[in-house]
Amino acid sequence: MRAEDPDSALVARVLAFDDRRAFAELVRRHQSAIRTLLRRLCAGDLARADDLAQETFLRAYRGLPSFRGQARLGSWLHRIAWNVFASEARRPSPPEPPPPAPRSGLERLEAAHDLERAFGLLREEERAALALAYGQELTHEEAAALLGWPLGTLKTHVARGKERLRQILDPRRQVSP
Repeated sequence: MRAEDPDSALVARVLAFDDRRAFAELVRRHQSAIRTLLRRLCAGDLARADDLAQETFLRAYRGLPSFRGQARLGSWLHRIAWNVFASEARRPSPPEPPPPAPRSGLERLEAAHDLERAFGLLREEERAALALAYGQELTHEEAAALLGWPLGTLKTHVARGKERLRQILDPRRQVSP
């Protein structure tokens, strides 16, 4: 584990003494970022995202002995969150009806709500790329490594996702699903 990692002392306590308070502190430090990532990946489905965040931290606790410390703990947790999301997304589920179209005359939703809804219309890869590169403020290199993608693939998904968001959020443009 890298000595400059601010989480290294807590990780060492968890590994050496099964210190649950130390692990709780790690969760406290990282839960907001993990939940934000998963909420974006889940297209604003808060309950699903929170369930996946809980599963992420359970897997992290069980897998902590395999953490080699070659990357920051936060990056490792983001990778687990992505794997949890991808694993859950592969499971067959009944199709959900599309969200209702906005009706004329209804008040416009706040910009943040519009963005979350628009995120839900993106492809899974585009959501992941944008959520990591912009929502989590990772470099393209860090995001590509976390997802296990070549750098060019990540950049392509970022560009396509940004263009689709522009189309979705600009009412003058036609959007095709």
